[in-house]
Amino acid sequence: MIYHVLKHLLFGPLLKLLFRPRVEGLEHVPEEGAAIVAGNHLSFSDHFLMPVMLDRRITFLAKQEYFTGPGLKGRLTAAFFRGVGQIPVDRSGKEAGRAAIREGLGVLGRGELLGIYPEGTRSHDGRLYKGKVGVAVMALTAGVPVVPCAMVGTFEIQPPGRVLPRIRRVTIRFGEPLDFSRHAGMQGERAVVRAVTDEIMYAILGLSGQEYVDAYAADVKAAGGTDEGPGKFPPA
Repeated sequence: MIYHVLKHLLFGPLLKLLFRPRVEGLEHVPEEGAAIVAGNHLSFSDHFLMPVMLDRRITFLAKQEYFTGPGLKGRLTAAFFRGVGQIPVDRSGKEAGRAAIREGLGVLGRGELLGIYPEGTRSHDGRLYKGKVGVAVMALTAGVPVVPCAMVGTFEIQPPGRVLPRIRRVTIRFGEPLDFSRHAGMQGERAVVRAVTDEIMYAILGLSGQEYVDAYAADVKAAGGTDEGPGKFPPA
């Protein structure tokens, strides 16, 4: 109930009015049945702008910090994410990845849309970073298609550290669903899940036109935001 009130009566109409999102390839999102929507992650605004443009409900695996922030802002943020049905995931510790996969498979098992950012965190500089293999494990385990998605312009309206977004038009692109049925039952093969993840990231790259970095965003952030420069994308 809260999800539909926020999407259709409150946030949805306002976001559409302010940002006038240009949506391309919406027909690629299945009208029914389980599927993963895998996208780049450039801005906090991504959490709102893409879901309001979908006819179907989509559930994201959201970092636990969104549910545990201090003060009034923290409580409001937590209430919002709970209201729209997002799932908190603890990203620390050895069990974090497995817990996220279990939660994601639960969503897919109900025949719903699962939203995921394979990079694992927001890009701090607008580039596209190496994807983590959890998206591939879920796609192969559940036997569902992956719809690549690219947010274009959201880094410019709300880069990391900016509280209120600039009011500018953004573009949301959905690509053709990726079918990995040829790899059915191989979710335990490291080389396979890496190749599937790279194929997903390559599709996102083709939609977004970003510069690619062959390193994990979290590692680059931890190193002070520097790397050896843009990497060439590995063959899909």
